[in-house]
Amino acid sequence: QVQLVESGGGLVQAGGSLRLSCAASRSILGISTMGWYRQALGKQRELVASSTRGDLTNYADSVKGRFTISRDNAKNTVYLQMNSLKPEDTAVYYCKAIFYGSNYWGQGTQVTVSS
Repeated sequence: QVQLVESGGGLVQAGGSLRLSCAASRSILGISTMGWYRQALGKQRELVASSTRGDLTNYADSVKGRFTISRDNAKNTVYLQMNSLKPEDTAVYYCKAIFYGSNYWGQGTQVTVSS
């Protein structure tokens, strides 16, 4: 099993930056894929960015060029650097790990971008 704890959310003005962290309870070297998802009020949860063990990354079109996902294997932590934030980025952001075919989710962290 994997426990995930997100942090780093908050309130920021449009154009600002935030860095989200997702700390895993085990080595992320053994986790095939880690990703960030978000769910805005009244909308479905959507993929924001993902990173595989082989350092392949994938981004939603809406965040390309603004967000960066990265892994720190020594700290068992995945980050999401979010720059040039827009009001439409407002959502609860969740960390997800795919470990031996099972999905594990964090509790989420709220990101609110004011205009």
